[in-house]
Amino acid sequence: MTLTTIIEGCRRGRPEHQRELVLRYSGQLLSVARRYAPDNATAQDVLQDSFVRILQKIDQYAGTGSFEGWMRRVVISVALKRLDRKWVRREVSTEEHPDDRSVAPVALHRLATEDIMACVASLPDGYRQVFNLYAIEGYNHREISQMMGFSESTSRSQYTRARQSLQLLLTDRKITLSHAE
Repeated sequence: MTLTTIIEGCRRGRPEHQRELVLRYSGQLLSVARRYAPDNATAQDVLQDSFVRILQKIDQYAGTGSFEGWMRRVVISVALKRLDRKWVRREVSTEEHPDDRSVAPVALHRLATEDIMACVASLPDGYRQVFNLYAIEGYNHREISQMMGFSESTSRSQYTRARQSLQLLLTDRKITLSHAE
């Protein structure tokens, strides 16, 4: 089945086309949901809610641009609406972030993608959400501020704090790896 056939079938409400859409894109979209959800169960709920919304709003996909990109934006929107947006305003960092610590490039070569994603997942919610939106999804701070309902400067500071925390986590992983050798 081609993507065009699937989209047209979903627009007509055909269950076999809806099933094919879910089967074809569940893995990819679950990965997006996991970046925003605090745990796997919530990510699966976000994915389910996202597919419901995708199927309800599929007529809004104009056929221009990437269909996968459109679905990713739906998943991000559902994830952000599902999570309490006020966590960013409440979030206060109690740890210090010295500016002189950085991650040596060799550390990244020793870390697997799963290790890096685990470090990102361990960031506090506000940091993780803004980091994902900016660094991974490619949104700018103005877009993030509109999506999240806070100022651009808050987006920038959350991103900066996320990077600093991530650098510390990666440095700690590098030290752990070097001691394991």
